[in-house]
Amino acid sequence: MDLTSDRQPFAFDNSYARELEGFYVPWQGSKAPKARIALFNAPLAEELGLTLDSSDPHLAEIFAGSDVADGSMPLAQAYAGHQFGGFSPQLGDGRALLLGEILDPSGDRFDIQLKGSGPTPFSRGGDGKAVLGPVLREYLMGEAMAALGVPTTRALAAVTTGEQVPREGLKPGAVLVRVAASHLRVGTFQFFAAQQQWDKLKVLADYAIARHDPALADADNPYLAFLAAVAERQARLVAKWMQVGFIHGVMNTDNMAISGETIDYGPCAFMDAYDPATVFSSIDHMGRYSYGNQPQVARWNLARFAETLVPVIDPDDEERTINLATDVIADFMPLYKKAFHEAMAAKIGMSALEEGDEALIDGFLGCLRGEAIDFTDAFRMLANTLTSDTSPLLTNCEDPEPLADWLGRWRSRLKREKRAPAQVAEAMNQINPLYIPRNHLVDEALMKAEDEADLGPFKDLLSVLDDPFTRRDGLDRYQGPAPSGFGPFVTYCGT
Repeated sequence: MDLTSDRQPFAFDNSYARELEGFYVPWQGSKAPKARIALFNAPLAEELGLTLDSSDPHLAEIFAGSDVADGSMPLAQAYAGHQFGGFSPQLGDGRALLLGEILDPSGDRFDIQLKGSGPTPFSRGGDGKAVLGPVLREYLMGEAMAALGVPTTRALAAVTTGEQVPREGLKPGAVLVRVAASHLRVGTFQFFAAQQQWDKLKVLADYAIARHDPALADADNPYLAFLAAVAERQARLVAKWMQVGFIHGVMNTDNMAISGETIDYGPCAFMDAYDPATVFSSIDHMGRYSYGNQPQVARWNLARFAETLVPVIDPDDEERTINLATDVIADFMPLYKKAFHEAMAAKIGMSALEEGDEALIDGFLGCLRGEAIDFTDAFRMLANTLTSDTSPLLTNCEDPEPLADWLGRWRSRLKREKRAPAQVAEAMNQINPLYIPRNHLVDEALMKAEDEADLGPFKDLLSVLDDPFTRRDGLDRYQGPAPSGFGPFVTYCGT
């Protein structure tokens, strides 16, 4: 089949392979016994300008890594990374292959990558494969985050391979077809910095600037400006995570994308009751990547990124360069707090952030802490107080007095909005979701898919999450936290 025909137009461009020789290993995926496309993201394919026949068995072979599409130059990327604070000088794509890049109808460039297509030279003894449950988790999480307005990698397809993969028993093998603005990571820069290959690091920085920040090429110091641009993107991204209660779970430097997208949905989850110390990952024993630590970890990761750029920002004056880079990193927390408080102001009904609003926002979060009130539902219940005399907010509080006092101050602040209460409530409901990937529902859907080959619950959940803000009849079970008998939720690095 000719995938460059009108029916299957994969017009691959391979700038990474073409311009970054020595930054990867050319590779091909393992042969899948019986590749089948289990899920295909038709809306995303349309956005990308792809006309693909998801029933075509040859397309399934390509998406499994068993065959190579015309124009594709599959490769495994090299990168390093700090994992839970410890540095590994060589990680790389141990089970992923970059097939190439495509340009969407607007001319924007996107990677098409396989995840779980078999071992590569970077596999470090692993089998390089993935199983269906974690592949579906990443598919679901990416689509949910996109619907919530959070920058994210997304899934074009999930493919079953027809084999059983050993993972605490045998699990159905699968491959995720992932789309990203790029797969450049902080760890990509660390790989070459660790080897003191400054010429290659400069080539990488030039490539990244041309791809993500082309306007910076004419800046007085493009590398310093690039560092600032990456920091600003990360500040906005983490602020969005925090406003929806998302916990990434494994914020290693190799999981921080230069593009500012959420990448690698391993032990991720959404917080139920508000608690900055919330951790779901089974391996995060010290709470390094807890909900409340995410801004600080992002800043730490960016400091490691800045260290890699020091030799190219100004090769002739290291002390000056360190001072300049340090100033950029010092600006991160103010950038993050501004983005966070602006978003949170809108979530509680303010059209613009005014003096004193930050304290009001922090006060609301303080009222939620220690109470059995769901974080996501709390903002919907808050809007309800503007149009109803009763609200579960107060009745669900063990100690309602602090929240009652806060509500009085909040209503006084809203009088300056010069909008009717119903209008404020409507605006709040347009940005505060009803439906998020509830941990118990995600687990339920993944178990049905993996253990019973039943994708029905997964597809139902995916459909609900496609429109997280609009209340629909018959979807009450998708709103609210897990029932009390669900027990403590734990996530695992299972992909």
